[in-house]
Amino acid sequence: MSFELPKLDYAYNALEPLIDARTMEIHHTKHHAAYTNNLNNLVAGTEWEGKSIHEIFSNTDKVPAGIRNNGGGFYNHNLYWKVLTPGGHDKTSGKLHNAIVKDFGSFDKLKEEFAKAAATRFGSGWAWLVKADGKLVVASTPNQDNPLMNVSEVQGTPILGIDVWEHAYYLNYQNRRPDYIEAFWKLVNWDVVSDFFHA
Repeated sequence: MSFELPKLDYAYNALEPLIDARTMEIHHTKHHAAYTNNLNNLVAGTEWEGKSIHEIFSNTDKVPAGIRNNGGGFYNHNLYWKVLTPGGHDKTSGKLHNAIVKDFGSFDKLKEEFAKAAATRFGSGWAWLVKADGKLVVASTPNQDNPLMNVSEVQGTPILGIDVWEHAYYLNYQNRRPDYIEAFWKLVNWDVVSDFFHA
């Protein structure tokens, strides 16, 4: 099995003006493509060749750093592209909404906690909404780590993630990470997040 760079479900300019086309193109064709190619090259001829990304993550403490970093970059960006959509959806509904209210108190409280995790992640990394032990929690991870990795502080299934590496926003927002995080909420595809929640 080899890992493949996914095609996006929308054009590079479809998220403008909130995320600009040039950032999207570079992010997908350069950064995500590099993680994908590097991962394939690094697992080739090793015990990890032919393993699924989930098998690699469940053994993160045993895999070489290059496989960990590029495997995370490959998976994390796959999720990131899927949870974005032109125009976004303002609110959640159904069982996902009920779970958010139960575990955070309100949708606005979730947004507040998630935004804080994203804004305060020192350096490069991600913030996540995670299904863990029967409840929803917010977490953040450094570099290209994610909650599926057996070394993650919070372990579970990520259902929403935001990339807070500078390459995700710097052309448009420079050092204004909070502005990028606020824009992200206007692009979230809650139908996809709900699908991840129910999976």
